[in-house]
Amino acid sequence: MAGPTTAERGARKSPNGTDGSARPPRRGAADGRSRLPGPRSLLIALAATVLVAGGIWVLYGSAWLRAERVRTTGTDVLSVREVEKAAAVPIGTPLISVDTDAIEARLRHKLPRIDSADVTRSWPHGISLKVAERKPVLLLRMGTKFAEVDVKGVRFATVDTGAAPKNVPLLELAADGSPSLRRFGTDRLVAEAVRVRAGLPPQVAADTRTVTVRSYDAIFLELTGGRTVVWGSSEEGEAKARALTALMKAEPKARHFDVTAPTAPSVAGS
Repeated sequence: MAGPTTAERGARKSPNGTDGSARPPRRGAADGRSRLPGPRSLLIALAATVLVAGGIWVLYGSAWLRAERVRTTGTDVLSVREVEKAAAVPIGTPLISVDTDAIEARLRHKLPRIDSADVTRSWPHGISLKVAERKPVLLLRMGTKFAEVDVKGVRFATVDTGAAPKNVPLLELAADGSPSLRRFGTDRLVAEAVRVRAGLPPQVAADTRTVTVRSYDAIFLELTGGRTVVWGSSEEGEAKARALTALMKAEPKARHFDVTAPTAPSVAGS
């Protein structure tokens, strides 16, 4: 089939010589002209710039929001002055620029008695220090002093005999000739003693005066009233606690208890 003739092709063109499919030119960038922002847009941009600059100046440059005071809570053995000295809060600096993470790190490093520290900004002028001190669960004799040991097995402070906390059991390490000392080391044996102490029934824990470690699986308790407990290792702690509670209830006059094998406990001296 033949295509359109020359006359037909000519008929499709507009009077200005272009065909009918041509699009009108776009206004704006196409014709060399661009729209400029109106006065309202300029005012909004200017106001935003002023607000941002003003906010930065208030936070960093003005005297309104600066660290001026420190508030400390959670102390027990430590004094507020000790904590604030170790924290070394940069008084007078912009509050927004105070490095709270660095303060927390300083507290834990300089005061090992601190287990955790939470440092927060208290607008407009304060820094809050909330500390939690470690609590001793055992006392380890160190010559004429005692090392306080917490529930994590951390030896965090050394105190004189007269300053040792009351009602905290004494930890006796008597494993010098035991293969356990060479195999596990002192820290592991201390940790095992802590596990035993943490798993004791409440009344037994209150009555415990000494925890003696002769080896990994030979841990003994000395209680008030001349009573003793052969505990064994720290394994099966819950079962041993239940067995000891039952024995003490069944034999209240007994003086020696053995829960090394919790399924076959024994008593003596009743």
